[in-house]
Amino acid sequence: MAVTKNEPYALSNPLSVLLQKPPADFTRADLLRVIVEKGIERITFHYTALDGKLKELRIPVADAAQAESVLAEGERADGSSLFKGMVDAAVSDLYVVPVYRTAFLNPFDDAGLDFICRYLTKDGEPAPFAPDNVLARAAGIVRANTGLEMRALGELEFFLLGEAAGNLFVPPKQQGYHGSGPFIKSGPILNEMVRHITRITGAVKYAHSEVGFLDRVQSENPEIDGRRAEQLEIEFLPRPIAEMADDLVIARWIIRNVAARHGCVATFAPKIEDGVAGNGLHVHMELARDGRSVMTGADNPVGAAGRLSEEARRLIGGLLEYADTLTAFGNTVSAAYLRLVPHQEAPTRICWSDFNRSVLIRVPLGWNNLQGLSRRVNPRDVEDFSRIESRQTVELRSPDGSANVHLLLAGLAMAAAWGFGGAKSILVPGKTPLDLAEYLYVKGNIFDDAELLKRLPELPASCVASGRLLLAKRGLYERDGVFPASVIDYAARSLDAEKDEFMNQTLLIDLPVDQRLVATRRIMHKDLHKN
Repeated sequence: MAVTKNEPYALSNPLSVLLQKPPADFTRADLLRVIVEKGIERITFHYTALDGKLKELRIPVADAAQAESVLAEGERADGSSLFKGMVDAAVSDLYVVPVYRTAFLNPFDDAGLDFICRYLTKDGEPAPFAPDNVLARAAGIVRANTGLEMRALGELEFFLLGEAAGNLFVPPKQQGYHGSGPFIKSGPILNEMVRHITRITGAVKYAHSEVGFLDRVQSENPEIDGRRAEQLEIEFLPRPIAEMADDLVIARWIIRNVAARHGCVATFAPKIEDGVAGNGLHVHMELARDGRSVMTGADNPVGAAGRLSEEARRLIGGLLEYADTLTAFGNTVSAAYLRLVPHQEAPTRICWSDFNRSVLIRVPLGWNNLQGLSRRVNPRDVEDFSRIESRQTVELRSPDGSANVHLLLAGLAMAAAWGFGGAKSILVPGKTPLDLAEYLYVKGNIFDDAELLKRLPELPASCVASGRLLLAKRGLYERDGVFPASVIDYAARSLDAEKDEFMNQTLLIDLPVDQRLVATRRIMHKDLHKN
């Protein structure tokens, strides 16, 4: 059966269907046409602020001249409010200018046309402190230094909390992974979320229920107390790393809005209950040259069954070098360090391996040397299927739902660029990126080998420790002018404000069992909606 690539599907981008072109080709004239044909009453500008959340400015459309002016020139916004503590009120004005390829019909407003914007200064230059512009610079460094494009995909894990569902078909605790109805009750809501995210971004790979489940949450926070909690995940397809950051932030906005419309709460908080799976934000990465993945090759002396190319191992070496400081952007609240504990499929040591979910960096299955697997279980399928390129990725498992997505992905890009440079490791002094990858490769469950654990570097155990490391190694981020000093200082101050350096000692040693659980929940539930 021949596939018509331009044929619209039910979840195709509605604007692409209307304009008969991909989003990358949208023009101002195209969007003015949409405003007329769709009866658009308002243009909404969205932009990610320092808190990692999507902000909005609603602009009513009164006539063609006004609409064209807004699309051509953007609008003003108060940078001192959007970047509180970083931008002085005396020089606070910023331009917010729409990126045409991001245009979408607002799923919650029948008369709305929305855009993601970029921040520009009074001189029309990208605002250097804005997280999206930091990420754009970091992605540019990868291209300039390596000739490669860095792609990423995120795995958004979250808990959907609704009214207690009674005593019918109650799944066991910690056994929700890939569950289905009637045991998992949130399938229709998840479908709605996926529908909207797919039509806007085109980047959803799949969605499913995850391990975590609580029939009734106990909390001092009335927003979630007494609610049933089902853990869900939406995983994305690889996209250029700067585009993926926007997609993830839009997705979180959609997830929260859909949940609210169903009387539910969606939270990406790192943990909501002791002994129940936390919400990770695992990030998969790949490198491409001229649009083709370069992740696989035959020249691999260690790990991955001979699958990984030198480029992939350099990427891994860079991620290992940056791993301890990446927590400053990927694990930004105290509860994050209640998730990063041994034996919970969340990393505590800096190492990598194949398939292994106890390590920091995992090399998942990638269909290498395999194509058309369906023919092995469908022998009557006689049509050939040929995949164009490798689907191999490497996965960083430390980040969680408290991550500042743009700054985290900017850090990942800086790590990738370091892997291709000539600098020697600080983490394991004197080692090159390839040496580092070889040295920190492991097999099996690392917690079964006491001698191995002794030589593996540790991730920080608190926000305070993470911020201290960031300041000590700030040169990894500030090189080439990518991260401004003000961004590093702000991140470190925010982490230090958590005052959690001795949290684990207090919880595990100083408090009796009954008080420990109350205190733990208080920490976990204070940041339900951090980013």
